[in-house]
Amino acid sequence: MESNFKYLTHNPDDKKWGLYLMVAGSARIMPNTNYPPRGHPTGYNFHWSNGRILQEYQLNYITEGEGIMETRKSRYNIKAGSIILLHPNVWHRYKPVRETGWFEHYIGFRGEMADNLIKSSDVLRDLNVIQIGFHENILRDFNEIIAEALNEKPGYHQVCSGLVIHILGQIISIQKNKSFRFTPLESNIQRACIMMRGKLTDNINIEEIANELQADYSQFRKAFKKYTGLSPKQYHMSLRLKQASYILTNTDLSVKEISSKLGFSTQSYFSKLFKEKMKKTPSRYRIGNGGISR
Repeated sequence: MESNFKYLTHNPDDKKWGLYLMVAGSARIMPNTNYPPRGHPTGYNFHWSNGRILQEYQLNYITEGEGIMETRKSRYNIKAGSIILLHPNVWHRYKPVRETGWFEHYIGFRGEMADNLIKSSDVLRDLNVIQIGFHENILRDFNEIIAEALNEKPGYHQVCSGLVIHILGQIISIQKNKSFRFTPLESNIQRACIMMRGKLTDNINIEEIANELQADYSQFRKAFKKYTGLSPKQYHMSLRLKQASYILTNTDLSVKEISSKLGFSTQSYFSKLFKEKMKKTPSRYRIGNGGISR
């Protein structure tokens, strides 16, 4: 059995940062050995008959082997490529199949930022187990966190928090893309995005784009919003306003000229939409971002 883990301290500055580590480690659990391995402090160690409740979030990436996990509500089969997300104050227990063992990489973390990230995500909020397969970049993030924790140099909590957020973001992306990956629908949405980027100076007709892609309009609209988080019109408008912000800070064109260049019906309509999106009028945005003035 190979184990490499560390339980960590944190100071008031780490808490203020909003996401800080409690533990980081990895372990290869060999077949026909007891689980969990010895050496974990009270509060982390547990027996299968009793389970445990943690006061932190934990991510556990199983890269080899298989096992089971249970909460009060559900039972999950764990396979190689599974990520277990444990939530604070939730009873649980998990273990590898005795005949196979497994290889686990785990991190525990807390903080106000961690709470906000988990609770704001539909994917993470109710997640206990997700099968993501083998992703070298995610495993690399786990190993970097473990290395930083073992070295425990000043500021390592802040470095590790960024890596934790990166892992969470990748989990969300993998889960959201499951229903689209390598399908004709995904290809159509990506083609539509390219088409919209080529038409930043025009108002577009979404039905015409759907027809050009030989896609059902209603299904296309719904799938596009699920894929990007925005309706097709919102996506196109966001691109146009981002282009406007670039022109404002890199040219001396007037607001009226920019409005006309990007195909808006009136300057006032353009300014209204720009302020809603950027929280500043075009003129104030230009001044605040070092733009060129006439």
